[in-house]
Amino acid sequence: MNVSSSPERLLVTGGASGIGRAIAEEGMARGWDVVVIDRDPSPIGKSVLADLADTASTATALEEVLANGPVTRLVNNVGAVFPGPLREQTLAEMDAAFALNLRCAVQCTQALLPGMTDAGFGRIVNMTSRAALGKELRTAYAASKAGLIGLTRVWALELGPLGITANAIGPGPIATELFTKANDPERTKQIVDSVPVRRIGQPDDIAHTAGFFLDDRAGFVNGQILYVCGGLTAGIAAA
Repeated sequence: MNVSSSPERLLVTGGASGIGRAIAEEGMARGWDVVVIDRDPSPIGKSVLADLADTASTATALEEVLANGPVTRLVNNVGAVFPGPLREQTLAEMDAAFALNLRCAVQCTQALLPGMTDAGFGRIVNMTSRAALGKELRTAYAASKAGLIGLTRVWALELGPLGITANAIGPGPIATELFTKANDPERTKQIVDSVPVRRIGQPDDIAHTAGFFLDDRAGFVNGQILYVCGGLTAGIAAA
């Protein structure tokens, strides 16, 4: 199939701010028709409002998106941290983390899959985290993000024969509102000092990586987890 004949549409969940917004901007720069589902209005692309932690709200939003045609590029970006030590991590927080960080990715991918299958082309990027490798105070977050890594590998095997790739990005510390809320200034300094490149990452660092995975020419890259972390995963670090 000629890939260029497939609809050039990109859906970014949680794309109204932070990393998601940077990815939406990357998609616009590449000439794609960008759609963002978020609880807040997106200044980039077509904005569809929804509570992605809620199954029914997510389903309604997806129906609205697909009413305008299939989407062959998807970034499952939405997420929340729920920081705290194990003894204080509530089961409600565990449920919330899995609903937003994991279940939403499954629901969105299932909804877009028929269109990707018909096109014989698809690009799925799951936003996991370096915390999936282990990080204190991140029981709910790390577990849900590690789950995304498992999904990525399963989908790569299942969907590869259909012309659909699935890859994941594991950001290290990135300068976003989510990071600021989860780390106080002292902790932030400790993290930056532990990064081999001696700086905190920027949303554009992740957007550039997502653009690579989403590109037509990335068809032989499948089932991979790329940690964009300034070198933190190269060894033991305090972050």
